[in-house]
Amino acid sequence: MADTVLFEFLHTEMVAELWAPDLNPGPGEQKTSLSVLEGIGFPTGQALGERLPRETLAFREELDVLKFLCKDLWVAVFQKQMDGLRTNHQGTYVLQDNNFLLLVPMASGLQYLEEAPKFLAFTCGLLCGTLHTLGVRSLVTASVTTLPACMFQVVILKS
Repeated sequence: MADTVLFEFLHTEMVAELWAPDLNPGPGEQKTSLSVLEGIGFPTGQALGERLPRETLAFREELDVLKFLCKDLWVAVFQKQMDGLRTNHQGTYVLQDNNFLLLVPMASGLQYLEEAPKFLAFTCGLLCGTLHTLGVRSLVTASVTTLPACMFQVVILKS
């Protein structure tokens, strides 16, 4: 319980710091902030990818790796499993969380919907970093249509 609250506060402060009002904002400032948050999430995901799968020496298929993300990684970080995993069997996976921990505080109205992407960037980096450590090159994006639900789209990059 305390770990979850601390993580929420830390994440909120990271986002707030990167979105602090700038007196002379340059073009593309928001994109830079998203990249910084993803960049912080990536090594965090790499570290989790090294530490979590102790009992699993190697995953046989991509789908096994994604199932690991939805179950083990999500429980370790957010204390719950992902609500859904879908695939088109061509290297694209959609992970759905219907009650995403980092979006719950802003779920009271539609006015916060446009603010949601900045609260998902760290998690995109986290997923991408974990996948990288497990030997899967990927591109991770996130989308929100209704708060606090979100979807993470994972596209596997073929060598």
